[in-house]
Amino acid sequence: MRGFMRALKGALAGIAVVGVATMGAQPAAAQTPPNVLIVGQIAEPKSLDPHAVTAVNDFRILMNVYEGLVRYSDGTLEVEPALAESWEVSDDGTEYTFTLREGVTFHDGSPFNADAVKFNFDRMLNEDNPYHDTGPFPLAFYFDAVEEVTVEDEHMVAFTLNEPYAPFLSNLAYPTGLIVSPAAVEEHGEDFGRNPSGTGPFRFADWVSNQRVVVERNTDYWDGPPPLEAVVFRPITDANTRIAEMLSGGIDLMVEVPPDNVAQFAEDPAFTIYEQAGPHVWFLILNMKEGPFQEKAARQAVNYAINKEAIVENVLQGTAEIAAGPTPPAFAWAYNEQLEPYPYDPDRARELLEEAGYDGEEIVFYVTEGGSGMLDPVAMGTAIQADLAAIGMDVTIETYEWNTFLDRVNPGLEGKADMAEMAWMTNDPDTLPYLTLRTEAMPDEGGFNSGYYSNVEVDTILEQARQSTEPEERAALYRQMQEIVHEDAPWAFVANWKQNAVAKAEVQNFQLQPSFFLLLKDVAKQ
Repeated sequence: MRGFMRALKGALAGIAVVGVATMGAQPAAAQTPPNVLIVGQIAEPKSLDPHAVTAVNDFRILMNVYEGLVRYSDGTLEVEPALAESWEVSDDGTEYTFTLREGVTFHDGSPFNADAVKFNFDRMLNEDNPYHDTGPFPLAFYFDAVEEVTVEDEHMVAFTLNEPYAPFLSNLAYPTGLIVSPAAVEEHGEDFGRNPSGTGPFRFADWVSNQRVVVERNTDYWDGPPPLEAVVFRPITDANTRIAEMLSGGIDLMVEVPPDNVAQFAEDPAFTIYEQAGPHVWFLILNMKEGPFQEKAARQAVNYAINKEAIVENVLQGTAEIAAGPTPPAFAWAYNEQLEPYPYDPDRARELLEEAGYDGEEIVFYVTEGGSGMLDPVAMGTAIQADLAAIGMDVTIETYEWNTFLDRVNPGLEGKADMAEMAWMTNDPDTLPYLTLRTEAMPDEGGFNSGYYSNVEVDTILEQARQSTEPEERAALYRQMQEIVHEDAPWAFVANWKQNAVAKAEVQNFQLQPSFFLLLKDVAKQ
């Protein structure tokens, strides 16, 4: 491994020189290392501990290092076996018993078994667990219905829920359900996020901050070793730099292609453009705890004031659709097709502002330079600022790097900002509203309700929906929730994105997933 890493570092250094040299000039061809995939990421990961992170940017690495008991079937959001070979559910929906795959080991050589599964969920859910403190906003909400995890034998584990919980299997397939090595957690403690160990097709090799994360082929992978020798994830936060690196050959694959460049790559036979619809919402969080957006009329005014059609057509160049509410249309079975997007109506917006008593107060608006699913956030933020200025709102933009942005927004906007950009890519109609719109999901409760929205009726509907095992009943409840939230307007609903990526033509067997994860097990380079 040391020899491989030395050679790889040398090759990466050469690529970086070419990439820098081509900025602002005609790109010159660079050669990435053979059988090594270089991926241009949108930001530096916060951690490689799946219990500690929330961003798809990090998930794209994690899903290649770790596995869960179940996973999403290729090209769908349907659940299939992974580390669990099979499972049974009790008639009342409160007991799930999993039969685990035998002969699987973590990358550190320790065994995967029922004790390891129990360790993972005890770590997440038990505040007294010595390894519980994974960070201020872990997604333990995904499993708050779990009352107890019981080891039945070495290869059988049971989950007892405090109530029926329809999204349980789907949430197990999400990165928060990925299984980490107990031995590695015990060895590294708080530093486990820099020393990860899972059971996935690639094992962690190297992390140089703001330069690269390297994972190498797991030759002992239970489902057969991947074709690639290694994958290098390079954080390149500036979109123009990512484009230059792609054109110069410094990276093999780039996610989230800026709208301005999609046609450029599509017309070049040296590249392949990939597109995949998925459940995505881009919105503005409005601070309902203080300032003008305590008034519903002011929140509705923002929704009427934003020219979403212009943003979708001119800024995003048709790579997204106008959003009507908090649930993406990709969840067709639960989506409320009767819900219409707020139309662009500046006159109505001015009337509502007057009704709300807005008197020209400064509106502080948090914008990020780029991040998971954030599309073209600076250009979109500037367009929104201009639209709000046109109805008499004094909007001041504060721009932050992605991880800094999350650190400011996730703890809540109180005392900091009146509104903030946000995007979610999600796995179930329950996930986004449950984590961001419930009263009990306020930031001080460990949730992501950063704008402090509270509606008892919405709370009740969401609890009923997640307990229902009848798809038609769940769908009706979610549609009802969408109507109420649309009217209350805790967010400005802006866009639903169709994700994309570009790869060199020699990259084979790659496809985007509706989960927005980057699954590289079967990818090869000619």
